Amino acid sequence: MKAAERASAMPLRNTARTNLVDLVIAQMESLIADGEWQVGEKIPAEPLLVEQLAVGRNTVREAVRALVHTGMLEPRQGDGTYVRARSDFGAALQRRLRRAGVLEAYEVRASLERDAARYAAERRTESDLATLRAALAERELAWAGGDATAFVDADLAFHLAVAEATHNSVLAELYGHFSDALRSTVQSVIGAPVPDSVRHQGAAHQAIVDAIEARDPAAAEAAVLSHLAEGMAALRDQPDGADDGRPDGPDSEEAGGPDDAKPDGPTTRSRTVPTTTSRTDGGARGGTDE
Repeated sequence: MKAAERASAMPLRNTARTNLVDLVIAQMESLIADGEWQVGEKIPAEPLLVEQLAVGRNTVREAVRALVHTGMLEPRQGDGTYVRARSDFGAALQRRLRRAGVLEAYEVRASLERDAARYAAERRTESDLATLRAALAERELAWAGGDATAFVDADLAFHLAVAEATHNSVLAELYGHFSDALRSTVQSVIGAPVPDSVRHQGAAHQAIVDAIEARDPAAAEAAVLSHLAEGMAALRDQPDGADDGRPDGPDSEEAGGPDDAKPDGPTTRSRTVPTTTSRTDGGARGGTDE
């Protein structure tokens, strides 16, 4: 058999089209990683993605399907597709946490926050302090406003700011992924019988900032452990059956919110997506994509 005949019988794939899908996947991953598409938010609808990316419907569908498979996106019947994790690593962490008990996840988070507070106290800059103060103020504002979703977001942002003040990129990234993995479950226990003092813990969080400002690693660690221990005790005191063995809310000070308010649904932001490639003759480059 001649080479041409052998080639025609081989199961070759359309390279141009595959590369186009990969480009769209990479761009969507970048939008998620950069925070343009936030965890918990709905991504633009398919027609808008087709228009903004200048590709065909099938390309968009294949890219979305691939990110759903990794766990970064989550389709919701009759609603749309939402961002679930900032990376495939974060998605894998979410899957693992769903198999963990509440206190197991809580202990891991406590270890990360303890070390983050100690290193932040040793390495923080004036810029880090300004960020921490702003994050703490945003947390207080969210609590005072009675918006449970905003409070959870602000609390996670505060602890991430502490992790970033360590100037250890691995620790900060790991904590970021961990907090993303908890975000989708922490709001499920907002109605749990946990005292407001445990949910808020304003003084405890102020103590963390004060210790970091004073460059006192021991005090920073003690402040973190104190507020986490209070939250852990509250979780242990919940009635039988309140814990189904999964991390529904590893930090009770985040799990609840002002006045036990129910969280609003994830907000949908319409963002312009940079064009991936140009369309010609009404279709995507590299194949019949419609």
